[in-house]
Amino acid sequence: MSRSPRNRRSPAAPRKRSSSALQAGHLRVIATGGLGEIGRNMTVFEYDGKLLIVDCGVLFPEEHQPGVDVILPDWSCIRDRLDDVVAIVLTHGHEDHIGGVPYLLRERGDIPVISARLTLNFLAAKFEEFKVSTTLIEVEAGQTRQEGPFELEFIAVNHSIPDGLAIAIRTDAGLVLHTGDFKMDQFPLDGRITDLRSFARLGEEGLDLLLVDSTNAEVPGFMVSERDLVPAIEKVFRETSGRVIVSSFASHVHRIQQVLDAAHAQGRKVAFVGRSMVRNMKIATDLSYLDVPDGLVVDLPKLNRLPANKITLICTGSQGEPLAALSRMASGEHQIKVGDGDTVLMASSLIPGNENAIYRVINGLVDKGARVVHKGNAQVHVSGHASAGELVYCYNILEPANVLPVHGESRHLRANADLAIKTGVPRDRVLIAENGSVIDLFDGVAQITGSVPIELIYVDGSAVGGVTEDSLAERRLLANEGVLTVIAIVDPDTGLLVDDVDFIGRGFAHEANAFDSLAKTIGKTLTRESDVKVASRENIEKRIVQESARWAKQTLGRQPLIVPVVVDG
Repeated sequence: MSRSPRNRRSPAAPRKRSSSALQAGHLRVIATGGLGEIGRNMTVFEYDGKLLIVDCGVLFPEEHQPGVDVILPDWSCIRDRLDDVVAIVLTHGHEDHIGGVPYLLRERGDIPVISARLTLNFLAAKFEEFKVSTTLIEVEAGQTRQEGPFELEFIAVNHSIPDGLAIAIRTDAGLVLHTGDFKMDQFPLDGRITDLRSFARLGEEGLDLLLVDSTNAEVPGFMVSERDLVPAIEKVFRETSGRVIVSSFASHVHRIQQVLDAAHAQGRKVAFVGRSMVRNMKIATDLSYLDVPDGLVVDLPKLNRLPANKITLICTGSQGEPLAALSRMASGEHQIKVGDGDTVLMASSLIPGNENAIYRVINGLVDKGARVVHKGNAQVHVSGHASAGELVYCYNILEPANVLPVHGESRHLRANADLAIKTGVPRDRVLIAENGSVIDLFDGVAQITGSVPIELIYVDGSAVGGVTEDSLAERRLLANEGVLTVIAIVDPDTGLLVDDVDFIGRGFAHEANAFDSLAKTIGKTLTRESDVKVASRENIEKRIVQESARWAKQTLGRQPLIVPVVVDG
Protein backbone atom coordinates (compact mmCIF):
# COMPACT_ATOMS: atom_id res chain seq x y z
CA MET A 1 0.00 0.00 0.00
CA SER A 2 1.50 3.34 -0.99
CA ARG A 3 1.48 6.27 1.38
CA SER A 4 1.37 9.94 0.62
CA PRO A 5 3.99 11.81 2.68
CA ARG A 6 1.65 14.74 3.38
CA ASN A 7 3.58 17.22 5.50
CA ARG A 8 5.65 14.57 7.26
CA ARG A 9 9.40 15.12 7.34
CA SER A 10 11.49 12.97 5.03
CA PRO A 11 12.93 10.02 6.90
CA ALA A 12 16.54 10.26 7.95
CA ALA A 13 18.90 7.33 7.60
CA PRO A 14 19.02 5.18 10.73
CA ARG A 15 21.95 5.99 12.99
CA LYS A 16 23.38 4.63 16.20
CA ARG A 17 22.86 6.69 19.31
CA SER A 18 23.88 6.25 22.90
CA SER A 19 21.09 5.28 25.27
CA SER A 20 22.97 6.61 28.26
CA ALA A 21 22.50 10.29 27.45
CA LEU A 22 19.67 11.75 25.41
CA GLN A 23 20.85 14.02 22.63
CA ALA A 24 19.34 17.47 22.20
CA GLY A 25 16.23 17.50 20.06
CA HIS A 26 15.51 13.80 20.61
CA LEU A 27 12.43 12.35 22.30
CA ARG A 28 13.03 9.23 24.38
CA VAL A 29 10.46 6.55 25.24
CA ILE A 30 10.99 3.83 27.86
CA ALA A 31 8.40 1.22 28.81
CA THR A 32 8.93 0.34 32.47
CA GLY A 33 6.09 -2.19 32.32
CA GLY A 34 3.35 -3.45 30.02
CA LEU A 35 5.38 -5.00 27.19
CA GLY A 36 5.37 -8.78 27.01
CA GLU A 37 2.65 -8.86 29.68
CA ILE A 38 -0.89 -7.64 30.28
CA GLY A 39 -0.61 -5.35 33.25
CA ARG A 40 1.64 -2.85 35.11
CA ASN A 41 1.46 -0.44 32.18
CA MET A 42 3.82 2.52 32.49
CA THR A 43 5.63 4.52 29.82
CA VAL A 44 8.16 7.29 30.43
CA PHE A 45 8.72 10.05 27.88
CA GLU A 46 11.81 12.27 28.11
CA TYR A 47 12.42 15.52 26.28
CA ASP A 48 14.57 18.57 27.02
CA GLY A 49 15.53 17.30 30.47
CA LYS A 50 11.95 16.67 31.61
CA LEU A 51 9.97 13.44 32.09
CA LEU A 52 6.31 12.64 31.46
CA ILE A 53 4.73 9.41 32.72
CA VAL A 54 1.73 7.86 30.97
CA ASP A 55 -0.09 5.35 33.20
CA CYS A 56 1.28 3.56 36.24
CA GLY A 57 -0.57 0.31 36.82
CA VAL A 58 -0.17 -3.04 38.52
CA LEU A 59 0.09 -6.63 37.37
CA PHE A 60 -1.73 -9.29 39.35
CA PRO A 61 0.33 -12.31 40.45
CA GLU A 62 0.06 -15.79 39.02
CA GLU A 63 0.04 -19.06 40.94
CA HIS A 64 3.83 -19.36 40.82
CA GLN A 65 4.13 -16.09 42.77
CA PRO A 66 2.60 -17.10 46.15
CA GLY A 67 2.01 -14.42 48.75
CA VAL A 68 2.40 -11.53 46.30
CA ASP A 69 -0.38 -8.93 46.34
CA VAL A 70 0.45 -7.02 43.15
CA ILE A 71 3.46 -6.39 40.90
CA LEU A 72 4.59 -2.84 40.12
CA PRO A 73 6.37 -1.29 37.16
CA ASP A 74 10.10 -0.85 37.71
CA TRP A 75 10.77 2.89 37.72
CA SER A 76 14.27 2.52 39.19
CA CYS A 77 15.71 3.91 35.94
CA ILE A 78 14.20 7.32 36.80
CA ARG A 79 14.28 7.10 40.61
CA ASP A 80 17.10 9.64 40.86
CA ARG A 81 15.22 11.93 38.44
CA LEU A 82 11.75 12.03 39.97
CA ASP A 83 12.14 15.79 40.44
CA ASP A 84 12.19 16.05 36.62
CA VAL A 85 8.74 14.44 36.26
CA VAL A 86 6.26 17.13 35.17
CA ALA A 87 3.12 14.96 35.44
CA ILE A 88 1.55 11.53 35.47
CA VAL A 89 -1.14 11.20 32.78
CA LEU A 90 -3.65 8.36 33.10
CA THR A 91 -5.56 7.00 30.12
CA HIS A 92 -8.38 5.37 32.13
CA GLY A 93 -9.32 3.95 35.52
CA HIS A 94 -8.45 0.25 35.34
CA GLU A 95 -6.06 -1.12 37.97
CA ASP A 96 -3.46 -2.15 35.39
CA HIS A 97 -3.16 1.56 34.53
CA ILE A 98 -3.66 3.37 37.86
CA GLY A 99 -2.88 0.86 40.62
CA GLY A 100 0.80 1.79 40.94
CA VAL A 101 0.29 5.54 41.30
CA PRO A 102 0.04 5.58 45.12
CA TYR A 103 3.30 3.63 45.38
CA LEU A 104 5.08 6.08 43.07
CA LEU A 105 3.75 9.05 45.03
CA ARG A 106 5.29 7.60 48.19
CA GLU A 107 8.64 8.39 46.58
CA ARG A 108 7.70 11.88 45.40
CA GLY A 109 4.40 13.04 46.76
CA ASP A 110 3.74 16.16 44.71
CA ILE A 111 3.71 14.86 41.12
CA PRO A 112 0.49 16.19 39.56
CA VAL A 113 -1.85 13.56 38.13
CA ILE A 114 -3.89 14.37 35.02
CA SER A 115 -6.89 12.41 33.76
CA ALA A 116 -10.63 12.39 33.20
CA ARG A 117 -13.22 12.69 35.94
CA LEU A 118 -14.05 9.06 36.71
CA THR A 119 -10.40 7.98 36.65
CA LEU A 120 -9.40 10.67 39.13
CA ASN A 121 -12.25 9.79 41.46
CA PHE A 122 -11.27 6.12 41.47
CA LEU A 123 -7.71 7.23 42.18
CA ALA A 124 -8.73 9.63 44.95
CA ALA A 125 -10.43 6.73 46.77
CA LYS A 126 -7.15 4.80 46.59
CA PHE A 127 -5.27 7.82 47.94
CA GLU A 128 -7.38 7.73 51.10
CA GLU A 129 -6.46 4.10 51.64
CA PHE A 130 -2.74 4.73 51.05
CA LYS A 131 -2.70 8.06 52.90
CA VAL A 132 -1.10 9.92 50.00
CA SER A 133 -2.28 13.00 48.13
CA THR A 134 -1.24 15.25 45.28
CA THR A 135 -2.74 17.70 42.82
CA LEU A 136 -5.40 16.07 40.64
CA ILE A 137 -6.03 17.85 37.35
CA GLU A 138 -9.28 16.96 35.60
CA VAL A 139 -9.39 17.15 31.80
CA GLU A 140 -11.94 16.33 29.14
CA ALA A 141 -11.63 14.93 25.64
CA GLY A 142 -10.81 17.70 23.19
CA GLN A 143 -8.73 19.74 25.61
CA THR A 144 -5.02 20.48 25.31
CA ARG A 145 -2.60 21.24 28.10
CA GLN A 146 1.08 22.18 28.33
CA GLU A 147 3.22 20.36 30.88
CA GLY A 148 6.84 21.43 30.66
CA PRO A 149 8.05 20.78 27.09
CA PHE A 150 5.12 18.41 26.42
CA GLU A 151 1.90 19.63 24.81
CA LEU A 152 -0.82 17.13 25.64
CA GLU A 153 -4.04 16.64 23.69
CA PHE A 154 -6.74 14.40 25.12
CA ILE A 155 -8.83 12.35 22.69
CA ALA A 156 -11.95 10.32 23.51
CA VAL A 157 -11.67 6.57 23.04
CA ASN A 158 -14.19 3.82 23.69
CA HIS A 159 -13.21 1.11 26.19
CA SER A 160 -14.89 -1.11 28.79
CA ILE A 161 -14.88 1.75 31.29
CA PRO A 162 -16.13 5.33 30.85
CA ASP A 163 -13.82 8.29 30.27
CA GLY A 164 -11.09 6.50 28.29
CA LEU A 165 -8.51 8.82 26.75
CA ALA A 166 -5.85 8.56 24.09
CA ILE A 167 -2.97 11.00 24.62
CA ALA A 168 -1.34 12.96 21.79
CA ILE A 169 2.07 14.28 22.86
CA ARG A 170 3.70 17.08 20.91
CA THR A 171 7.28 18.20 21.30
CA ASP A 172 9.74 19.78 18.90
CA ALA A 173 10.98 16.22 18.25
CA GLY A 174 7.66 15.19 16.75
CA LEU A 175 4.08 14.07 17.35
CA VAL A 176 3.35 10.91 19.33
CA LEU A 177 -0.01 9.23 19.97
CA HIS A 178 -0.54 6.79 22.84
CA THR A 179 -3.91 5.11 22.27
CA GLY A 180 -4.29 3.72 25.78
CA ASP A 181 -6.78 0.83 25.84
CA PHE A 182 -9.41 1.31 23.15
CA LYS A 183 -11.83 -0.29 20.73
CA MET A 184 -14.23 0.99 18.08
CA ASP A 185 -17.69 0.03 19.34
CA GLN A 186 -20.08 2.01 17.15
CA PHE A 187 -23.01 1.54 19.55
CA PRO A 188 -21.47 2.06 23.00
CA LEU A 189 -23.73 2.09 26.03
CA ASP A 190 -22.68 5.62 27.00
CA GLY A 191 -22.64 7.00 23.43
CA ARG A 192 -18.89 7.75 23.64
CA ILE A 193 -17.21 6.47 20.48
CA THR A 194 -13.52 6.54 19.65
CA ASP A 195 -12.86 9.95 18.07
CA LEU A 196 -11.66 8.88 14.64
CA ARG A 197 -11.99 12.42 13.31
CA SER A 198 -9.26 13.51 15.72
CA PHE A 199 -7.22 10.46 14.73
CA ALA A 200 -7.53 11.50 11.09
CA ARG A 201 -6.50 15.05 11.96
CA LEU A 202 -3.37 13.74 13.67
CA GLY A 203 -2.63 11.67 10.58
CA GLU A 204 -2.92 14.77 8.40
CA GLU A 205 -0.61 16.64 10.77
CA GLY A 206 1.97 13.88 10.43
CA LEU A 207 2.16 11.25 13.17
CA ASP A 208 5.75 10.37 13.97
CA LEU A 209 5.19 7.57 16.48
CA LEU A 210 2.13 5.50 17.39
CA LEU A 211 2.00 3.50 20.62
CA VAL A 212 -0.98 1.22 20.11
CA ASP A 213 -2.95 -1.31 22.17
CA SER A 214 -2.08 -4.87 21.08
CA THR A 215 -4.26 -7.06 23.32
CA ASN A 216 -6.58 -8.37 20.57
CA ALA A 217 -4.28 -8.05 17.57
CA GLU A 218 -4.62 -11.81 16.99
CA VAL A 219 -8.44 -11.61 16.88
CA PRO A 220 -9.76 -11.10 13.32
CA GLY A 221 -12.50 -8.70 12.35
CA PHE A 222 -14.28 -6.22 14.60
CA MET A 223 -15.38 -6.55 18.21
CA VAL A 224 -19.02 -7.24 18.96
CA SER A 225 -20.86 -4.22 20.37
CA GLU A 226 -21.58 -4.07 24.10
CA ARG A 227 -25.28 -3.76 23.23
CA ASP A 228 -25.22 -7.18 21.55
CA LEU A 229 -24.71 -8.77 24.97
CA VAL A 230 -28.07 -7.63 26.29
CA PRO A 231 -30.13 -10.65 25.05
CA ALA A 232 -27.81 -13.19 26.71
CA ILE A 233 -27.74 -11.28 29.99
CA GLU A 234 -31.51 -10.86 30.00
CA LYS A 235 -31.91 -14.58 29.29
CA VAL A 236 -29.94 -15.44 32.43
CA PHE A 237 -32.32 -13.36 34.53
CA ARG A 238 -35.45 -14.77 32.88
CA GLU A 239 -34.41 -18.40 33.26
CA THR A 240 -33.03 -18.35 36.81
CA SER A 241 -35.41 -19.46 39.55
CA GLY A 242 -32.98 -18.67 42.36
CA ARG A 243 -30.46 -15.94 42.89
CA VAL A 244 -28.39 -14.37 40.13
CA ILE A 245 -24.82 -13.81 41.26
CA VAL A 246 -22.74 -11.69 38.89
CA SER A 247 -18.96 -11.39 39.08
CA SER A 248 -17.20 -8.58 37.29
CA PHE A 249 -14.25 -6.25 37.55
CA ALA A 250 -15.03 -3.62 40.15
CA SER A 251 -14.42 -0.92 37.54
CA HIS A 252 -16.52 -2.36 34.70
CA VAL A 253 -19.26 0.27 34.89
CA HIS A 254 -20.77 -0.56 31.49
CA ARG A 255 -21.29 -4.25 32.24
CA ILE A 256 -22.72 -3.53 35.66
CA GLN A 257 -25.17 -1.08 34.10
CA GLN A 258 -26.42 -3.88 31.86
CA VAL A 259 -26.87 -6.15 34.88
CA LEU A 260 -28.75 -3.46 36.79
CA ASP A 261 -31.06 -2.91 33.83
CA ALA A 262 -31.78 -6.65 33.52
CA ALA A 263 -32.39 -7.03 37.25
CA HIS A 264 -34.75 -4.06 37.31
CA ALA A 265 -36.72 -5.43 34.35
CA GLN A 266 -37.25 -8.74 36.19
CA GLY A 267 -38.28 -7.10 39.46
CA ARG A 268 -35.14 -8.09 41.34
CA LYS A 269 -33.23 -6.12 43.95
CA VAL A 270 -29.45 -5.77 43.85
CA ALA A 271 -26.67 -5.67 46.42
CA PHE A 272 -22.98 -5.04 45.78
CA VAL A 273 -20.54 -7.40 47.51
CA GLY A 274 -16.83 -6.70 48.04
CA ARG A 275 -15.14 -3.53 49.27
CA SER A 276 -13.79 -2.38 45.90
CA MET A 277 -17.10 -3.11 44.17
CA VAL A 278 -19.11 -1.15 46.75
CA ARG A 279 -16.66 1.76 46.64
CA ASN A 280 -16.38 2.04 42.86
CA MET A 281 -20.09 1.68 42.16
CA LYS A 282 -20.88 4.40 44.70
CA ILE A 283 -18.42 6.69 42.93
CA ALA A 284 -19.87 5.85 39.51
CA THR A 285 -23.41 6.44 40.79
CA ASP A 286 -22.57 9.72 42.51
CA LEU A 287 -20.94 10.99 39.30
CA SER A 288 -23.90 9.81 37.16
CA TYR A 289 -21.85 7.29 35.18
CA LEU A 290 -24.20 4.61 36.51
CA ASP A 291 -27.97 4.99 36.20
CA VAL A 292 -29.56 3.28 39.20
CA PRO A 293 -33.37 3.35 39.53
CA ASP A 294 -34.62 4.37 42.96
CA GLY A 295 -34.87 1.44 45.35
CA LEU A 296 -33.05 -1.02 43.09
CA VAL A 297 -29.84 -1.27 45.14
CA VAL A 298 -30.21 -2.30 48.79
CA ASP A 299 -27.82 -3.45 51.48
CA LEU A 300 -27.06 -7.14 51.88
CA PRO A 301 -29.05 -7.79 55.09
CA LYS A 302 -32.21 -6.38 53.49
CA LEU A 303 -31.62 -8.36 50.31
CA ASN A 304 -31.29 -11.61 52.23
CA ARG A 305 -34.83 -11.22 53.56
CA LEU A 306 -36.23 -11.44 50.00
CA PRO A 307 -37.16 -14.66 48.15
CA ALA A 308 -34.33 -16.08 46.01
CA ASN A 309 -36.00 -15.13 42.71
CA LYS A 310 -35.88 -11.47 43.74
CA ILE A 311 -32.16 -11.39 44.54
CA THR A 312 -29.19 -10.24 42.46
CA LEU A 313 -25.67 -10.03 43.90
CA ILE A 314 -22.84 -8.26 42.08
CA CYS A 315 -19.41 -9.18 43.40
CA THR A 316 -15.70 -9.29 42.69
CA GLY A 317 -13.64 -12.37 41.86
CA SER A 318 -14.03 -12.84 38.12
CA GLN A 319 -10.33 -13.75 37.80
CA GLY A 320 -10.31 -16.40 40.51
CA GLU A 321 -8.56 -14.17 43.06
CA PRO A 322 -8.39 -16.33 46.20
CA LEU A 323 -9.59 -13.65 48.63
CA ALA A 324 -12.32 -12.21 46.41
CA ALA A 325 -15.98 -12.83 47.16
CA LEU A 326 -16.71 -15.30 44.35
CA SER A 327 -13.70 -17.50 45.15
CA ARG A 328 -14.76 -17.69 48.77
CA MET A 329 -18.30 -18.60 47.72
CA ALA A 330 -16.90 -21.39 45.55
CA SER A 331 -14.88 -22.76 48.48
CA GLY A 332 -17.75 -22.37 50.95
CA GLU A 333 -15.88 -19.79 53.05
CA HIS A 334 -18.20 -16.84 52.35
CA GLN A 335 -21.33 -15.90 54.29
CA ILE A 336 -23.23 -16.18 50.99
CA LYS A 337 -23.83 -19.88 50.31
CA VAL A 338 -24.33 -20.85 46.68
CA GLY A 339 -26.63 -23.76 45.86
CA ASP A 340 -29.28 -25.32 43.63
CA GLY A 341 -31.30 -22.86 41.59
CA ASP A 342 -28.62 -20.14 41.67
CA THR A 343 -26.95 -18.89 38.50
CA VAL A 344 -23.50 -17.36 38.57
CA LEU A 345 -22.85 -15.00 35.66
CA MET A 346 -19.12 -14.38 35.11
CA ALA A 347 -19.25 -11.22 33.03
CA SER A 348 -15.54 -10.61 32.46
CA SER A 349 -12.69 -11.64 30.21
CA LEU A 350 -10.22 -14.37 31.07
CA ILE A 351 -6.86 -12.72 31.65
CA PRO A 352 -3.95 -14.92 30.49
CA GLY A 353 -2.33 -16.66 33.44
CA ASN A 354 -5.56 -16.85 35.44
CA GLU A 355 -7.07 -19.82 33.62
CA ASN A 356 -6.48 -22.45 36.32
CA ALA A 357 -7.75 -20.22 39.11
CA ILE A 358 -10.89 -19.28 37.16
CA TYR A 359 -11.78 -22.87 36.26
CA ARG A 360 -11.16 -23.91 39.85
CA VAL A 361 -13.79 -21.37 40.92
CA ILE A 362 -16.21 -22.51 38.21
CA ASN A 363 -15.84 -26.13 39.26
CA GLY A 364 -16.35 -25.24 42.91
CA LEU A 365 -19.57 -23.39 42.11
CA VAL A 366 -20.87 -26.23 39.92
CA ASP A 367 -20.11 -28.74 42.68
CA LYS A 368 -22.36 -26.72 44.96
CA GLY A 369 -25.25 -26.95 42.51
CA ALA A 370 -25.04 -23.58 40.76
CA ARG A 371 -25.29 -23.02 37.03
CA VAL A 372 -22.32 -21.01 35.78
CA VAL A 373 -22.65 -18.83 32.69
CA HIS A 374 -19.42 -17.40 31.29
CA LYS A 375 -17.80 -16.24 28.09
CA GLY A 376 -17.07 -19.82 27.09
CA ASN A 377 -20.72 -20.91 26.95
CA ALA A 378 -22.68 -17.71 26.32
CA GLN A 379 -22.22 -14.27 24.80
CA VAL A 380 -22.01 -12.42 28.11
CA HIS A 381 -18.76 -10.55 27.66
CA VAL A 382 -16.97 -8.63 24.95
CA SER A 383 -13.42 -7.34 25.17
CA GLY A 384 -12.60 -3.69 25.60
CA HIS A 385 -9.68 -3.88 23.19
CA ALA A 386 -9.57 -3.34 19.43
CA SER A 387 -9.32 -6.45 17.27
CA ALA A 388 -7.30 -6.78 14.08
CA GLY A 389 -9.87 -5.15 11.80
CA GLU A 390 -10.13 -2.11 14.05
CA LEU A 391 -6.35 -1.78 14.36
CA VAL A 392 -5.91 -1.90 10.58
CA TYR A 393 -8.61 0.74 10.24
CA CYS A 394 -6.68 3.01 12.62
CA TYR A 395 -3.36 2.41 10.86
CA ASN A 396 -4.93 3.49 7.56
CA ILE A 397 -6.38 6.62 9.13
CA LEU A 398 -3.28 7.63 11.11
CA GLU A 399 -0.56 6.56 8.64
CA PRO A 400 2.13 6.65 11.34
CA ALA A 401 5.78 6.98 10.37
CA ASN A 402 6.80 4.64 13.21
CA VAL A 403 4.84 2.12 15.28
CA LEU A 404 5.49 0.76 18.76
CA PRO A 405 2.99 -1.96 19.73
CA VAL A 406 2.26 -1.86 23.48
CA HIS A 407 -0.06 -3.49 26.03
CA GLY A 408 0.22 -7.19 25.33
CA GLU A 409 2.16 -10.38 25.58
CA SER A 410 4.89 -11.10 23.02
CA ARG A 411 2.48 -12.84 20.62
CA HIS A 412 0.12 -9.84 20.74
CA LEU A 413 2.93 -7.37 20.08
CA ARG A 414 4.16 -9.40 17.11
CA ALA A 415 0.67 -9.79 15.64
CA ASN A 416 0.11 -6.05 15.95
CA ALA A 417 3.45 -5.34 14.29
CA ASP A 418 2.49 -7.59 11.38
CA LEU A 419 -0.75 -5.65 10.91
CA ALA A 420 1.14 -2.36 10.79
CA ILE A 421 3.53 -3.74 8.17
CA LYS A 422 0.63 -5.02 6.04
CA THR A 423 -0.87 -1.54 5.94
CA GLY A 424 2.37 -0.11 4.57
CA VAL A 425 4.44 0.96 7.57
CA PRO A 426 8.05 0.09 6.65
CA ARG A 427 9.24 -3.02 8.45
CA ASP A 428 12.24 -1.23 9.98
CA ARG A 429 9.88 1.41 11.41
CA VAL A 430 7.83 -1.12 13.39
CA LEU A 431 9.56 -1.67 16.71
CA ILE A 432 9.17 -4.90 18.68
CA ALA A 433 10.33 -3.73 22.09
CA GLU A 434 10.35 -5.21 25.57
CA ASN A 435 10.24 -3.71 29.03
CA GLY A 436 13.33 -1.56 29.43
CA SER A 437 13.89 -0.93 25.72
CA VAL A 438 15.04 2.62 25.06
CA ILE A 439 13.45 4.16 21.96
CA ASP A 440 14.68 7.49 20.62
CA LEU A 441 12.72 9.57 18.09
CA PHE A 442 14.56 12.11 15.95
CA ASP A 443 13.95 13.56 12.51
CA GLY A 444 11.00 11.27 11.87
CA VAL A 445 12.83 8.04 12.74
CA ALA A 446 12.30 5.97 15.88
CA GLN A 447 14.99 3.45 16.87
CA ILE A 448 15.73 1.15 19.76
CA THR A 449 19.03 2.55 20.98
CA GLY A 450 19.64 0.53 24.13
CA SER A 451 17.96 -0.75 27.25
CA VAL A 452 17.70 -0.30 30.99
CA PRO A 453 17.25 -3.13 33.50
CA ILE A 454 13.64 -3.82 34.43
CA GLU A 455 12.63 -6.17 37.24
CA LEU A 456 9.34 -7.41 38.66
CA ILE A 457 8.69 -5.29 41.76
CA TYR A 458 6.63 -7.38 44.15
CA VAL A 459 4.30 -5.94 46.78
CA ASP A 460 3.85 -8.28 49.74
CA GLY A 461 1.66 -6.68 52.40
CA SER A 462 3.33 -3.42 53.34
CA ALA A 463 6.69 -4.45 51.85
CA VAL A 464 7.54 -3.15 48.38
CA GLY A 465 10.40 -4.80 46.52
CA GLY A 466 11.47 -6.98 49.44
CA VAL A 467 10.30 -10.19 47.79
CA THR A 468 12.86 -11.61 45.37
CA GLU A 469 12.81 -14.49 42.91
CA ASP A 470 14.82 -16.48 45.46
CA SER A 471 12.23 -15.93 48.18
CA LEU A 472 9.42 -16.88 45.78
CA ALA A 473 11.33 -20.05 44.92
CA GLU A 474 11.56 -20.74 48.65
CA ARG A 475 7.81 -20.22 49.03
CA ARG A 476 7.11 -22.60 46.16
CA LEU A 477 9.44 -25.11 47.78
CA LEU A 478 7.56 -24.80 51.05
CA ALA A 479 4.25 -25.29 49.26
CA ASN A 480 5.36 -28.25 47.17
CA GLU A 481 7.97 -30.03 49.28
CA GLY A 482 7.35 -28.95 52.88
CA VAL A 483 9.85 -27.93 55.54
CA LEU A 484 12.08 -29.95 57.85
CA THR A 485 13.44 -28.25 60.95
CA VAL A 486 16.50 -29.94 62.48
CA ILE A 487 17.26 -29.00 66.10
CA ALA A 488 20.77 -29.90 67.29
CA ILE A 489 22.17 -29.18 70.77
CA VAL A 490 25.98 -29.16 70.51
CA ASP A 491 29.01 -28.51 72.64
CA PRO A 492 30.27 -25.09 71.50
CA ASP A 493 33.90 -26.13 72.03
CA THR A 494 33.91 -29.50 70.25
CA GLY A 495 30.91 -29.28 67.95
CA LEU A 496 29.71 -32.69 69.19
CA LEU A 497 26.08 -33.46 69.97
CA VAL A 498 25.22 -33.36 73.67
CA ASP A 499 21.66 -34.63 73.18
CA ASP A 500 19.57 -36.43 70.59
CA VAL A 501 18.76 -34.49 67.41
CA ASP A 502 15.11 -33.42 67.23
CA PHE A 503 13.08 -33.02 64.03
CA ILE A 504 9.91 -31.15 63.07
CA GLY A 505 8.48 -32.03 59.68
CA ARG A 506 5.72 -30.00 58.06
CA GLY A 507 4.02 -30.39 54.69
CA PHE A 508 4.86 -34.04 54.01
CA ALA A 509 3.81 -37.42 55.38
CA HIS A 510 6.29 -39.49 57.41
CA GLU A 511 6.36 -42.33 59.92
CA ALA A 512 6.94 -41.64 63.61
CA ASN A 513 10.48 -43.08 63.53
CA ALA A 514 11.30 -41.86 60.04
CA PHE A 515 14.13 -39.60 61.21
CA ASP A 516 16.07 -42.16 63.30
CA SER A 517 18.53 -42.92 60.53
CA LEU A 518 19.03 -39.22 59.80
CA ALA A 519 19.81 -38.55 63.48
CA LYS A 520 22.57 -41.19 63.39
CA THR A 521 23.94 -39.76 60.14
CA ILE A 522 24.11 -36.22 61.53
CA GLY A 523 25.83 -37.47 64.71
CA LYS A 524 28.51 -39.32 62.71
CA THR A 525 29.02 -36.33 60.42
CA LEU A 526 29.56 -33.90 63.29
CA THR A 527 31.99 -36.34 64.93
CA ARG A 528 34.06 -36.47 61.76
CA GLU A 529 33.97 -32.68 61.47
CA SER A 530 35.16 -32.17 65.05
CA ASP A 531 38.16 -34.45 64.40
CA VAL A 532 39.49 -32.46 61.46
CA LYS A 533 38.67 -28.83 62.14
CA VAL A 534 37.62 -26.38 64.79
CA ALA A 535 33.84 -26.46 65.20
CA SER A 536 31.89 -23.38 64.05
CA ARG A 537 28.18 -22.74 64.04
CA GLU A 538 28.27 -21.90 60.34
CA ASN A 539 29.99 -25.17 59.44
CA ILE A 540 27.69 -27.25 61.65
CA GLU A 541 24.58 -25.70 60.06
CA LYS A 542 25.99 -26.27 56.58
CA ARG A 543 26.68 -29.95 57.23
CA ILE A 544 23.24 -30.49 58.81
CA VAL A 545 21.58 -29.01 55.72
CA GLN A 546 23.68 -31.11 53.33
CA GLU A 547 23.07 -34.40 55.13
CA SER A 548 19.37 -33.72 55.70
CA ALA A 549 18.77 -32.77 52.06
CA ARG A 550 20.57 -35.88 50.81
CA TRP A 551 18.65 -38.10 53.23
CA ALA A 552 15.26 -36.54 52.32
CA LYS A 553 15.88 -37.03 48.61
CA GLN A 554 16.93 -40.67 49.01
CA THR A 555 14.47 -41.70 51.72
CA LEU A 556 11.36 -39.60 51.14
CA GLY A 557 11.78 -38.66 47.50
CA ARG A 558 11.25 -35.05 48.55
CA GLN A 559 13.33 -31.87 48.63
CA PRO A 560 11.96 -29.98 51.63
CA LEU A 561 13.35 -26.71 52.85
CA ILE A 562 15.86 -27.58 55.58
CA VAL A 563 15.99 -25.21 58.56
CA PRO A 564 18.90 -25.98 60.91
CA VAL A 565 18.60 -24.78 64.51
CA VAL A 566 21.90 -25.14 66.41
CA VAL A 567 21.77 -24.54 70.17
CA ASP A 568 24.77 -24.39 72.49
CA GLY A 569 24.57 -27.13 75.13
